[in-house]
Amino acid sequence: MIPKLKYSDSRNFLLIAGPCVVENEGIIFKTAEKMVELTDKYKIPFIFKSSYRKANRSKIDSFSGIGDKKGLEIIAGVAQKFDIPVITDIHNPEEAAFAAKYVDILQIPAFLCRQTDLLLAAAKTGKHINIKKGQFLSGQSMRYAIDKVKQSGNNNIMLTERGNMFGYNDLIVDYRNIPIMKKFGYPVIMDITHSLQQPNQESGVTGGMPEMISTIGKTAIAAGADGIFIETHPDPATAKSDGANMLKLSLMDRLLFELTTIRSAINVINDNKS
Repeated sequence: MIPKLKYSDSRNFLLIAGPCVVENEGIIFKTAEKMVELTDKYKIPFIFKSSYRKANRSKIDSFSGIGDKKGLEIIAGVAQKFDIPVITDIHNPEEAAFAAKYVDILQIPAFLCRQTDLLLAAAKTGKHINIKKGQFLSGQSMRYAIDKVKQSGNNNIMLTERGNMFGYNDLIVDYRNIPIMKKFGYPVIMDITHSLQQPNQESGVTGGMPEMISTIGKTAIAAGADGIFIETHPDPATAKSDGANMLKLSLMDRLLFELTTIRSAINVINDNKS
């Protein structure tokens, strides 16, 4: 059981949401406060997310963080103030034990999901581990990432689908990966913002299609996703990382209404299966 997770018995989907990266304390706490309000309204189990550092940037001068310790302290502050679980990315084995002191869940970025040393280091912290499926992998291939964590004695695993490369500058979502990965016996989350990225643009800044977030989210719930991952920001146009595919915080209420409505319908369908 994830520590401090509310509404876990509500039969709703799990929500992982927050800004892409810690820019400052004000944005993080404003976002967290609004998300707690909304997830209480809709009885959604909620994990707050933000990266304390972004290592996979296209350009050397892209914003990567405000300092590791400072960023992690702000994320930990959210957990303390709102009594909710928090999650952050790690990028190399040395970060695992350090970040684990501040968060409840460690996340393995998609590009790094095959990095054995990183997976083993994360597993050995005893924390819950969310492994994002690489853009270059099938859902079936994630069995090997799972095995690395399990064989380290940690069975607290989640998997996140976030699309596959479709040519050089686009991604496409294969929803077959949701039921395929669910067969492994672990929760499967759908990342509905990163799956809309348009990476490797000539400008060196990743593009996105935020107008499709609702479509990806509703389809994922209908396909049986156990959770939704979404990056949100009070003003994505001014965000220092991934602003092109984040959802504006003011639009979150409508999205959660749509997703919870579909989830309720799916629950009715499942209850009436013969």
